[in-house]
Amino acid sequence: MSTLTPISLDWDNIQTVFLDMDGTLLDLHFDNYFWLEHMPKRYAKHHQLSQKEAKHNLTQLYEHYKGQLNWYCIDHWQEQLQMDIIALKHEVAHKIKLRGKVESFLRELNKRSCEVILLTNAHHKTIKLKFSYAKLAPYFDRIISAHDIRLAKEQEGFWQRLYEHHAFDKKYSLFIDDNLDVLQCAKQYNLAHLLSIAQPDSQQAASNNENFQAVECFSQLF
Repeated sequence: MSTLTPISLDWDNIQTVFLDMDGTLLDLHFDNYFWLEHMPKRYAKHHQLSQKEAKHNLTQLYEHYKGQLNWYCIDHWQEQLQMDIIALKHEVAHKIKLRGKVESFLRELNKRSCEVILLTNAHHKTIKLKFSYAKLAPYFDRIISAHDIRLAKEQEGFWQRLYEHHAFDKKYSLFIDDNLDVLQCAKQYNLAHLLSIAQPDSQQAASNNENFQAVECFSQLF
């Protein structure tokens, strides 16, 4: 049995911990399965299209909105696709899973004096749905969606606008996210402590995390 290498962090100098949701605390397999497998089937049936036509139409829409706030907006997709996205997500909600040792990690954070903030691109309706299955809400001092900031986390100006929305000291902040574009923006903002996720989707190969140290299991952090 392999032993994971501990990740050294100066916890005495971390006041705020920002945590992403999908691919970080939760297995990204749910989202990948929903948008790439389940949605094309239901979209094809709803609009009386072939599977090939449905996948083609959806892929074009995904590519068009990728990296924008609308990509993460439930209301946007309900209008675009003319379907009840929340109801469709409930159909495959059994695939919503916590990553390894997430709750132990969050419990340990709560014992410390740092502020714990969920910082996600996900729409509040998505957060509510996910947390109805994965009971994580009580661990957070604050839940912030990019929709509150009106910019996706990978968009220029996000971190400055976040600071105006909720003040924090970037010299004493830790941010963990599976999206390298998002981490790169945080790095440009000079956020002190940044960690990526080694394998956001448990059903896919590990990611190339470039220059960011990657978490395999949250047990590595304490």
